[in-house]
Amino acid sequence: MDIVTVHEDEHLRIIVKPAGLVVHPAPGHWSGTLLNGLLALDPKAVLLPRAGIVHRLDRDTSGLMVVARTRAAMDAMVALIAAREVKRQYLAIGHKPWVGAAARQVDAPIGRDPRNRLRMAVVDLERHPGKTARTLIERLDSHSEGCVVRCTLETGRTHQIRVHMASIGHPLVGDALYGGAPAVGLSRQALHAFRLAFVHPVTQAPMEFRSPPPPDLIQALQSWGLDYNRA
Repeated sequence: MDIVTVHEDEHLRIIVKPAGLVVHPAPGHWSGTLLNGLLALDPKAVLLPRAGIVHRLDRDTSGLMVVARTRAAMDAMVALIAAREVKRQYLAIGHKPWVGAAARQVDAPIGRDPRNRLRMAVVDLERHPGKTARTLIERLDSHSEGCVVRCTLETGRTHQIRVHMASIGHPLVGDALYGGAPAVGLSRQALHAFRLAFVHPVTQAPMEFRSPPPPDLIQALQSWGLDYNRA
């Protein structure tokens, strides 16, 4: 597996996950996952839980991920993420033109959809189990058919951006599970983790990484004349 690495030191590896790659083995995907690839890339990864993977991206989401190379770094990164000290930002293309204020703070709890257990949903915590979830969504550009936004995670719930974008009337292009539809050549959800920033858990050096959108998202943006460069 050709894993694109943008940074590597003795403690951490920063990689760019392509769309379509499953992160963890699961029924139906026991091989060919990112975890399998990491084990092949670094034999020492077998000593770490989940081969050092400290957070995940959905199969059809592309972009930056942190992988720990030692147990100390792994524990420290997990703690940083739990303390919300890792800044994770995404580019997303949503259906429908953006209206209203350029920035919108979505504070809506997320839990298992009581009507469809295969997906998540915004839930009423007094009636259904779930967890608080917050996403800052900022319009970068808008078109008569859709918009491109920058999403900053303030919590890290399953499918958080996909659920929150759908909840405000802008389901992601290609995200059939949450009301999106194929468009501008995309049949996968239009979501890319483009920026990752944190303080290195061992050296204490400030770290920041950026990954430009992959070709399929660039083509989709150009099809609608959307400019994402303000991200």
